[in-house]
Amino acid sequence: MTKAISRLKGSIRSMTGRFAITWLGHGTFILTTPGGARIVIDPWLEGNPRCPPQWKRVSQAELILVTHGHHDHVGDLVQTARATSAPVVAVAELCRWLETKGLQRLLPMNKGGTLSIDDVQVTMVPAEHSSGWLERGAMVYVGEPVGYVLTLENGLRLYFAGDTAVFGDMRLIREMYSPSIAFLPIGDRFTMGPDGAARACELLGVRQVVPMH
Repeated sequence: MTKAISRLKGSIRSMTGRFAITWLGHGTFILTTPGGARIVIDPWLEGNPRCPPQWKRVSQAELILVTHGHHDHVGDLVQTARATSAPVVAVAELCRWLETKGLQRLLPMNKGGTLSIDDVQVTMVPAEHSSGWLERGAMVYVGEPVGYVLTLENGLRLYFAGDTAVFGDMRLIREMYSPSIAFLPIGDRFTMGPDGAARACELLGVRQVVPMH
């Protein structure tokens, strides 16, 4: 996977000059936009076996995006949000739960909505998965899982699927947003596997894909 991302990163740099992808293992990424903003997605660092040691702590970011509330996607969210002072975008119920953890810079959204943040447009789209946080032995509901469509400063459009199964409305994401690059899970068992991801590529019509999870 690392070699695939390296090749993709090189091709994107030649197309935009400054867009970069840093994969920290599993579903955790840092995207550096053409305007220089750093976007952290689903920060799971300390317990992530694929995360390089030098990235176990992230201290600089302009924005944090969260797809759902499972531990392997939000395990280091609170610490990262405090260290960076970056606002956190998440579905409304997850933001309410994060308030109880002491976070204040929260940007709640729901599916279909769009926010403009420092010349980057963030659109929340559906995902087919589950979402919950185990707290004191009980599963806490923290809102439905989501994906994101990001429109960067130079017009480049990305689809970050989060954890999901393939679903027919990926065709609508193609029709409405026409993403150039898709970040798709291929892990199987807890997300769609490679066959499902290949079908997702057909539905989305993308030519560049970053595999994850």
